[in-house]
Amino acid sequence: MEHYFFCPYCGEEISMVLDLSVRRQTYVEDCEVCCNPIEITYAVEDEALSSFAAKVLE
Repeated sequence: MEHYFFCPYCGEEISMVLDLSVRRQTYVEDCEVCCNPIEITYAVEDEALSSFAAKVLE
């Protein structure tokens, strides 16, 4: 599933493909605009995205 969100560093809207077959996931991915590392956390319930967070990596 493609999901759009705003980079917590540069504020640009970016997208990424999320694997909804995994119930909970946390990983780091670089922003495609500013290249800073973003901590991505999301959860899936009933085959739909139930929560999503994109945070500055501390």
